[in-house]
Amino acid sequence: MTDLLGIGASGVRAYQTAIGTTSENIANAGTAGYVRRTTTMNEVAAASRGINGNAPLVASGVVVSGIARESDELRQVAVRSAGADLARSETAVTWLDQIEQALTRSGLSGALTGFFNATRAIAADPSASAPRLAMLDSASGLADAFKGTASQLAQLGRDLDATAGNAVTTLNDLATGLARINDGLSRATPGSTGSAQLLDQRDQILEQMSALSDISVTMDVAGRATVRLGSASGPVFVTPGVDPGKILYSRNVDGAVSYGLRRNGVTQSVSPSGGALAGIADAAQRLAAATTEIDRVATEFVDGVNAVQAAGEDLDGHAGGAMFAIGADAASITVTLTDPRGIAAAAPGGGTRDNANLASFDTLRASGSAEGAVTALVAENGAALSSRRTVAAAQTSIHDGAIAARDQMSGVNLDSEAVDLMRYQQAYQASSRVIQVAREIFQSILNVS
Repeated sequence: MTDLLGIGASGVRAYQTAIGTTSENIANAGTAGYVRRTTTMNEVAAASRGINGNAPLVASGVVVSGIARESDELRQVAVRSAGADLARSETAVTWLDQIEQALTRSGLSGALTGFFNATRAIAADPSASAPRLAMLDSASGLADAFKGTASQLAQLGRDLDATAGNAVTTLNDLATGLARINDGLSRATPGSTGSAQLLDQRDQILEQMSALSDISVTMDVAGRATVRLGSASGPVFVTPGVDPGKILYSRNVDGAVSYGLRRNGVTQSVSPSGGALAGIADAAQRLAAATTEIDRVATEFVDGVNAVQAAGEDLDGHAGGAMFAIGADAASITVTLTDPRGIAAAAPGGGTRDNANLASFDTLRASGSAEGAVTALVAENGAALSSRRTVAAAQTSIHDGAIAARDQMSGVNLDSEAVDLMRYQQAYQASSRVIQVAREIFQSILNVS
């Protein structure tokens, strides 16, 4: 009789736990990062045996052996890997788009075209003041366009540094959080609800980390994570029982980005191949190339225009003076010629009606190819942007597929949970009925006696 009561009671306890687990699944169906749980049950081994010591006399009920998470590490790895690839492309797309805007917003290409067209307008009447004033106006507008483009590229560099700094800070904070979860898992009871919650948090943090940098992860028997940056041979970032490392960011004067991992007093170089940090490095490279090219075009243009001026004579018969001045970069360009009579349209000794020297501006336009260089730079950046967008679109599909495959196993399906809930309720009621029957039988025995 006591065995019957014990079996019924064990069923009530076990199925009460199973109902609670299923209810938790239903309640968290829309919770990000939640992994479906199942209640693991085992038969209780019989304590007594028959006369011959072999077969059990009676069964002894059921016991809950733990709460299992329906998680597949291979699918989690696929999500992290796809997420790192996508984050790199999306980050690069964001910055390439901003570089394109910086190259076109100030109208540099149009300003160059306007300047050279203004030189041709003077040729019709070299002594007229109106076209000369128009040329100086176009020169001033061109200088502003160069400075505006250079300033916007420089501002992008500062914004890029701020974004990278925030990303590195976030990654370091995630590492600190993962270290705490590792510590919690070392004390949590395996198969418990608390352990499952920590494992959910662990997987969420790992996924967030992979969006910033590609990572390689290994787990110990307690579920504690060891994280390496990059491949399995990369430097250790987080490991159980040890303080996590710290990611460092820097960008040198040439615009090249470098990352380092400082851990236990030692700094190692890190080159992420995925995640936002890799996208930032890609963008920094493109930004540095654009800045260098704009500076080169500006310097060669100024030198070329000033050389044309020096080779001719102005309206007063003097050798032409410099029209522009420039320092170390395009942001420093200025117009130094303020008197329209100083434009050297004539060849030496040609007089006020001569326009022979203006042909040198056409030669400069063709040989210096400032317009073509700016157009090519914009087109090159645009091609890179278009290519990245195409790659990002494909990677989005891959990432979505990886998430769907993971959630197919670990996500909560309300239909199946409803079926389980009904099944466990029926089992709970049946176990309760067993206890009730046992009590009735026991009471009948007492009444007979």
